[in-house]
Amino acid sequence: MGDLFLVRHGETEWSRSGRHTGWTDVPLTAKGRDEARGLVPLIRSHRVGAAFVSPLQRARETAELIGLTDVRIDVDLREWDYGGYEGITTVEIQRTRPDWFLFTDGVAPGPPDHPGETPEQVGERADRVLAKVDAALTNTEGVVVLVAHGHFLRVLTARWLGLPAAKGALFQLATGTLGRLSTEHGRPVIAAWNVRPPS
Repeated sequence: MGDLFLVRHGETEWSRSGRHTGWTDVPLTAKGRDEARGLVPLIRSHRVGAAFVSPLQRARETAELIGLTDVRIDVDLREWDYGGYEGITTVEIQRTRPDWFLFTDGVAPGPPDHPGETPEQVGERADRVLAKVDAALTNTEGVVVLVAHGHFLRVLTARWLGLPAAKGALFQLATGTLGRLSTEHGRPVIAAWNVRPPS
């Protein structure tokens, strides 16, 4: 079986300022587009058997810029629904909740259309994605590529390793980088993380 490549979308204005960007559909910055283009050689050096992308424009544009074709839009790849913390920075949240930590505390409730998710709910979505990845790796040759979002991909990595969703906190993932999940002796491993092209 091939490996699973994780691509976090390039920089946006909100990611640069640290604002929680869940379902708000913000575009890439010029730097974010450059970050995405920089990943092209890393992707082209492998045969892509299947590619899945979040429906949000920052992920779709990243997928396009890295040259992925025949991608499948998957709503389960959306970023964490931050509910009442959408658009707010961690520093701002901690003014009223000094010990708040996303991966253990979740978010404040939001409006009915975006009520927020617990870490466990994000983990359930990650498990659904991993089931699709497993099917793709079994039925196609080459790597599977996911283009999505930082916090979601961190949770997905934890679940790949058999860890609880909250352990996604251990895997910081910068914008415009690539992670590679693989197996060694039949056990899941991280083969590469936060990979950028050589400068």
